[in-house]
Parts: sequence; structure tokens; C-alpha cells
Amino acid sequence: MSSLKDAIENLVTANRILAHEDVVDGYGHVSIRHPENPDRFLISRSRSPELVEPEDIVEFDLDSNCIDNKGFNLYLETPIHASMFKARPDVMSVVHHHSYAVVPFSVTKTPLKAIAHTSGRIGHEVPVWDIKDKFGDTNLLVVNVEQGDDLAEALGSNRTILMRGHGATVVGTSLEDAVMTAIYMQVNAKLQMDAMRLGEVEYLSPGEIDCRLAGNESLSGFTRSWEYFSRRAGR
Repeated sequence: MSSLKDAIENLVTANRILAHEDVVDGYGHVSIRHPENPDRFLISRSRSPELVEPEDIVEFDLDSNCIDNKGFNLYLETPIHASMFKARPDVMSVVHHHSYAVVPFSVTKTPLKAIAHTSGRIGHEVPVWDIKDKFGDTNLLVVNVEQGDDLAEALGSNRTILMRGHGATVVGTSLEDAVMTAIYMQVNAKLQMDAMRLGEVEYLSPGEIDCRLAGNESLSGFTRSWEYFSRRAGR
């Protein structure tokens, strides 16, 4: 188990990586389950991921209550993270992003499906959640526990979920796992769009996805990929 200080430093690195890889821009956020208390999680105050520093990290409980506000403005969509951690004890990290590459798959009938070995980590299915189905016309943001819980229910046991006209949420068994999955979710969306222009696409088989998820890098910590992306992000 990592120390709280290490967890915070890694969370800052995760923010920088996601920003550098254009998965997030001024918006989007990443969280990690508290290393010393599974009923809490850590996330930045409301700040663009590229700018997050250790002192920006605050603590929440699983009902989306901030434990140590420090007088900061907070992300409106922290219920996404609280509900995922509450619903899935196996989840150690959550990424919410608005990658432009994935949005088209959230508003059309074409499913986002794993197309390359590196993106097999997005899983067998990427469901689409539409906030309008249960909550009517909104600004599409997940701003309360009821909405967060509905999103978590729609995710089920999957690793990724699209949010209609909004973006996506990704969960992982570690911070590194969630960040890598978010990156390659975006990569997959771009590759799939290109491949569909050329003709019929052969996607990864269920067995191939199983093998990818069982691979050494799939659920590990500081792999060579994490080191690579960290260095690219200046960490």
C-alpha cells in the first residue's frame, strides 16, 4: 500500500499525463481511493488538470461530502467518483473526461469497440449512459448522488462507459490502470473512426480481450508505459 504522500504525488502525475495526452483539457478530473481509508477518495480541487499541485488535493467520502474543503472551489461532478467507489469495491481510481474523439460514439448507434491490442483494456463492452433517460433535460453534468449512482449502475462491471453528448468515465484497479485505459480509449476511438472509413472492421475477439486484460501490464503499477507517459508530462 502506498503512503498518502506517494498517492498524492501520483495523483498529480496522473492529472499531468491526462492533460499532456489531450484526454482532458481545462475540464475533466481523476481520483484515487484513499490508501489508508477505503471509504474516502482523493481528488483535486476545481482546477485544470495541467495545473494541479499536491496542495490542491482534497479528500471526500463516498457520499460526495468534502472532508477538508480548505476553502477551495470544488468540481461539480465529484458525485461521479463517489458513486463509482461506492458501487465498486474493486475500483481504486476513476477518470472522467470529455475527449472529443469518443463523443461521436456516445451520440450514434455505432458502438465503441476494442480494435487494437493496446486498447483491449477498454473491455468487452462500452455502454452508453444518457442522463436524459431518468433526469430529463439537464446541462448533462452529473452533479448529485442520485445521478452518480445511476451512472455507476449503468457501468455495471465494465471498465468504461460513454456519457451521451458529454464524454466518458473510466474505472481502474489502480491509478495507473485507469489512466492508461482512458488514454487508450481515446486512441481506440480515433483508430476505429479511421478504420470504419476504409470498410468493414475486424474487432478484437472476446478471447483476445480476455488475454489483454489478463496480461502483465493490464493491472500493474509503474510499468514502462507509466514511466513513458510520466516523462512526457514532465514528471
